[in-house]
Amino acid sequence: MADVILGLERLAAAPPAHLRNQRVGLLCNAASLDRHLNHARKLLYDCFGERLTTLFTPQHGLFAEKQDNMIESAHRKDPLLRIPVYSLYSKTRIPTREMFDGIDVLMIDLQDVGTRVYTFIYTMSYCLEAARRYGKKVVVLDRPNPIGGHLVEGNCLDMAWRSFVGRYPLPMRHGMTIGELALMFNQAFGIGCDLEVIALQGWRRDMLFSQTGLPWVAPSPNMPTPTSALVYPGQVIWEGTHVSEGRGTTQPFEIFGAPYIDPDRIVQALGQGQLPGVLLRPMEFEPTANKWQGQLCRGFQLHVTDPAQFRPYRTALCLLQAILSCHKEAFEWKMPPYEYEFERWPIDLILGDQHLRMALEAMTPIDTLESAWQNALSDYDVMRRDYFLY
Repeated sequence: MADVILGLERLAAAPPAHLRNQRVGLLCNAASLDRHLNHARKLLYDCFGERLTTLFTPQHGLFAEKQDNMIESAHRKDPLLRIPVYSLYSKTRIPTREMFDGIDVLMIDLQDVGTRVYTFIYTMSYCLEAARRYGKKVVVLDRPNPIGGHLVEGNCLDMAWRSFVGRYPLPMRHGMTIGELALMFNQAFGIGCDLEVIALQGWRRDMLFSQTGLPWVAPSPNMPTPTSALVYPGQVIWEGTHVSEGRGTTQPFEIFGAPYIDPDRIVQALGQGQLPGVLLRPMEFEPTANKWQGQLCRGFQLHVTDPAQFRPYRTALCLLQAILSCHKEAFEWKMPPYEYEFERWPIDLILGDQHLRMALEAMTPIDTLESAWQNALSDYDVMRRDYFLY
């Protein structure tokens, strides 16, 4: 097992001299921890003392306590340091001048999960834009991509469908660390702020989180394990449907289903060989919250047997198409609102392209869809390499 050293740990061990007299803000949440589970705000206070003036939090709040989408967090005082905590998932998701008035440098220490639709990376992008606007520096404390940095998968977002779950033309599985994404957002997508990334030590692109030697702490309430993150680039699409993605159970995103699903029919519709690296275990579950609360759902648990072969996005699209084929009369797309979009369908925002949803409904083979987006994915794969730190 590797000994990966976090950007946070490198900063705490040797605070850069050029930051010594700066007023510091920190964008963080419950997973902003070192290997000993010391929180970043405590470590930064040990480094900078009362020059750590302000905290900022992404979706789900400082302690990742808010369960669902569009459940806002209020501004508050930090119970440990008694300094202001500004929620960037509240009436505004964009930092205001007032929020940045008390800082010279914004540090960002967030655990991303490697998927285009995870909102933390867009909160970061808004912070980069605000830093440029208000003349502040940004320092990103890098963390591993828990599903690795080697593989990329899926269609790149059509910018006509940009939203808070997709601001840039990334594929669903983007294959970058949050520090690398910051560099790419800043340069390739033209933000242009004063940016520094404190890189990891000992991380390799082929690593899964279990190989890093670091403890996993859920960055959001429905990302309880590294396995949740591994399946998420595909399983997140159920958020755009009335199929339960397992919220309200102990295994969100690993399991999915609905009362009307017949697992045997789905297995028959899938046929052989479409889903490498994963086994589907038919099961029943009863969510205690969210979709189908208190109702018996039938569906599957995904058991990933070979992460190198597993393609989460392809897997979920095949499953979605099988459900559309077998249960067309019962299946429903989820209607707005979704992540502050009140007109466009959630599934189109998640997939990043309305035409993909239409092609799935028309039963266009998944192989054909993958071929259609391959050129754009290859172009992205080339572009991202300009920002590799590892």
